[in-house]
Formats: sequence, C-alpha cells, structure tokens
Amino acid sequence: MKQVRLNNIVFGDPHRFVLIAGPCVIESEASVLRHAEEISKIAQDLNISYVFKSSYDKANRSSVRSFRGPGLVEGLKILAKVKKELQLSVLSDVHTVQEAERAAEVLDILQIPAFLCRQTDLVLACAKTKKIVNAKKGQFLSPWDMKNVVEKIESAGNQNILLTERGASFGYQNLISDFRSIPIMQSLGYPVVFDATHSVQIPGGLGRASGGQAEFIPILARCAVAAGADAIFMEVHEDPKSAKSDGPNNLALSELKGLLQVLKQIRQAAPVVKVHAPPESKIFPKKKNTVTV
Repeated sequence: MKQVRLNNIVFGDPHRFVLIAGPCVIESEASVLRHAEEISKIAQDLNISYVFKSSYDKANRSSVRSFRGPGLVEGLKILAKVKKELQLSVLSDVHTVQEAERAAEVLDILQIPAFLCRQTDLVLACAKTKKIVNAKKGQFLSPWDMKNVVEKIESAGNQNILLTERGASFGYQNLISDFRSIPIMQSLGYPVVFDATHSVQIPGGLGRASGGQAEFIPILARCAVAAGADAIFMEVHEDPKSAKSDGPNNLALSELKGLLQVLKQIRQAAPVVKVHAPPESKIFPKKKNTVTV
C-alpha cells in the first residue's frame, strides 16, 4: 500500500494513525480557531499527527432550512487563518467542479462527500489540483466499487489518494459499518480513513435534520484502529447539543483525549498486519444459473 505524505504527516504508517477532526461546519471564525487550538493541543500531547477539518459549506443538508456554513469565500479565509496562526493542515468538503481550483489554494486535502463520490467531473476536478483527495465511500457502494473512484483520480495523474469508510445504508435511516472494508479498500493501493462519527449518523432521523448515536463512536473507532485504519475521522464539538450541524453524532471535545489515548494503545498493541483481501467474487460467489421446471 502506498503511503501518502502531507508535510510531516504520513498516512499509511503501520504503527501510527492520523487524526482528522473538527466541527462539522464552520460556525464562526472564533469557534473554528478555538476548536482547532484545543484539538491540536490534545494531539500534540499524545504525539498524534493531526489535520483540522471543518466544512465551509454543507450542501447536502436534510432541509433547505438547515445551517450550511459561511460559504466558499468566507470559509476559505477562516481555514487559511487556521493554517497561518496554528500551523495546521486543513481539510474541507468540495461539492462542485467550480469550487475545486479555488479550494485547492487553501486546502491541503480536498474531500469528496460520500453522496458525490461517483460524480466523475467533480472527482476529476479535485484530482487535477494534485492535492490529496479524500474520497468518502458512498453509503450505497461496496468497498470494491471504490476501485472505479481510484482509477478516476489516477487518470488525472494524481496518486495522492485517501479512501474513507463511513458506513453502508442498512434499511431506512440506519448505517452499518463493515470493518472488512478497511483492508479491502487498502488492497486498492491507498490508505484508508474511518469516519467514526458519520458512521453513527441516522440520516434524516430528526425529520429536518440527521439524528445519531454518539455513544457508539468510541466503540466503532476502537474497532477501526484494531482493523488497521490509517486515520480516524471524527467531528468534534465543545457542545454537541448546540452544534449547528450533525450535533447528535458529534463527539464531545471533553471526551476526545480519553478516546485517543485508548486508540493509541490499541495501535501500539496491534500494529497493522497486511491482509490479502479476497476479490468480491470469492466473498460473494456467483451462483450458476438454474432452471426450475
């Protein structure tokens, strides 16, 4: 599996995982700087590499009335300030072809939202920036389907690729995490991120907003690190109940350090072991056609 490097951060180190974390959406400049500084201090104390994440626009909200964020221009200004003042790498979602080039002027990692991972023009536009592209696996895809996404990014001459597991749709308003998908997507040649917070999301569960089961975040994160995830993605908020986006599936900032200590112990106790992931055809063998008379 190829390692992907971002300054002094290495995705794909068998002994260390990377933390990607921050509020779901940019609520204000003060909030972003406050969260970024606090999470950065925790990561530094634990010697964990850290990338700050917050969205300048949440374009796929449940309701037209939902808070979306400050938008591209103002949001990038705030993220640029995070980079300059706190010396952090930053990640945010990119939703349209038109955003990609402008976003790449600030972002270190361009994230393709799960719902948009099959949008070829968007994937190619992000890939052509030559920045790291984090493609989140759609809730409607198998891990093998991400091979096509990888090939799209590679076709633009970009091998700075991360793939993210964030659960699969399982009936109405429920997601299930299949931890086989971590080694399966790693077998495509690139590091895999596990999104521990969106995996506990209940899409549309509150009617005009998504619900969530935040109490399961630590359990899924621990499983993912044990399964060999190269990075853990978590949306973290100082007061999830007042968060303007995805509050029910945000991890409380006060719980972050304790969880990271446990995750670090798991990785140190069980370094990543390469698993030869069998092709889909061997896990789900095709049955021979039969005719019943």
